[in-house]
Amino acid sequence: MLSFNKSLCIIFLLLTTVSVNAQQSVTLKQLLSQVDKNAPALITDSSAIQIRKAQAIETRNNWLPNLKLNYQADIGTSNNVIGPYFGFGVIPSSSGGVRANNVTTALSTNLGIAAFDWELYNFGAYGAQNKVAQSDIKVEQSNFAESKYQLESYAINNYLRLLTLQDYLAIQYRNIQRNQEILRSISSLTKSGVRPGVDTSIANAELSKSRLNYIELNNQLKQLQLQLSAISGIPYQNITADTALEAQLISLPIQQFVIDTANHPLINYYQSIYQNSKQREDMVKKEYNPKILLEAAAWGRGSSVDANDHFNSLSTGWGFDRNNYLIGLGISYNLFDLRRRQLKLRTQRTVTDYSLNKLEEQKTLVASSANQANAEMETARLRLLEIPNQLKAANDGYRQNLSLYKSGLTTIIDLNAALNILYRAETDYAQAKYDYNNALFGQAVTQNQVSTILNLLK
Repeated sequence: MLSFNKSLCIIFLLLTTVSVNAQQSVTLKQLLSQVDKNAPALITDSSAIQIRKAQAIETRNNWLPNLKLNYQADIGTSNNVIGPYFGFGVIPSSSGGVRANNVTTALSTNLGIAAFDWELYNFGAYGAQNKVAQSDIKVEQSNFAESKYQLESYAINNYLRLLTLQDYLAIQYRNIQRNQEILRSISSLTKSGVRPGVDTSIANAELSKSRLNYIELNNQLKQLQLQLSAISGIPYQNITADTALEAQLISLPIQQFVIDTANHPLINYYQSIYQNSKQREDMVKKEYNPKILLEAAAWGRGSSVDANDHFNSLSTGWGFDRNNYLIGLGISYNLFDLRRRQLKLRTQRTVTDYSLNKLEEQKTLVASSANQANAEMETARLRLLEIPNQLKAANDGYRQNLSLYKSGLTTIIDLNAALNILYRAETDYAQAKYDYNNALFGQAVTQNQVSTILNLLK
């Protein structure tokens, strides 16, 4: 029964490996293309751009005048007195002269007004508002580009990790095969009495450990597939890294990148924030300017009281008895706005200084990251050149120890030690390839030259 369960486990591992290799691989270019189209974060940021554009259209129409139509019909009394007052909210009004006596007779009246007012000119305030609105759009667009840049870096890094995990799985599968080969040799030698039975137990333990490692690596691979699926929209089962990418990247000539500061998403984002703050400074300067106003009104009025102060039937109060119009041009300015503008401008300039400092900080960080990426690239290149020597020596050592063990000239402990050295050399080689490729893309991402690398790939 135990042998049957082992066979099932081996078959499962074989099928998993075959399934991974049989899937049609997704190239890095294909993955990045799908991320650009389907990433939820980019869809959200794209919607934010549309919001800013809608707000810009709204701002652009701030210059529109107001034309209000009002009509009311009323029934009440009309008793006026003389005296000034301040208005607190709605105060009912009654036109006409002062009456000698208080009259309680009701009258009817109606009033229709068409009122037009237009802030005809405000010395550049409209233009400043529109520039800020366009600058807000630019900030959102830069934020979108920065999100795309970060997501592209995240996708590349996970894709390279996926590629390395596939290498680890292949290494682990070979390790399982080697342990099975050792177990078969031990079983044969044990039956003939050349080896003790305890060697079989040790070999079974090593084989089981290899299978458990394979299962764990397969789980890590699936987690990466799920993460890439979440940002690309590709079903996770279909995400398999193109194994040819490693060789292509390693074979590329050494790249000498120059930071693309003119189009760098991180720098451009903070640059757009700084420019937006400068535009807001200009808007503050102009929003407190004087305003030239054009006013116009036409109105009609009717009443059930005639010119001789006779209170007629209420029905005679409907309709307009008198019509008037008024047109005027005026200017309005609040002297205390001088102080308000000074205070608000001081605050906005502080914000601008902060934005400029953040911009300079980001430029420094990008330059520092570029230098670090260059140093890591050189280290990774040297490591990749040296690691094949370790791998060849480890492979020779394992084959020699396996041959010696079969001849009865060494122990299972020595053989397992040689196997572990070979396993470590193979994983070190896979890690060295990942480090090199990751450093290469680290240079490209930091200096905004990813497209340069992608264009060199087949």
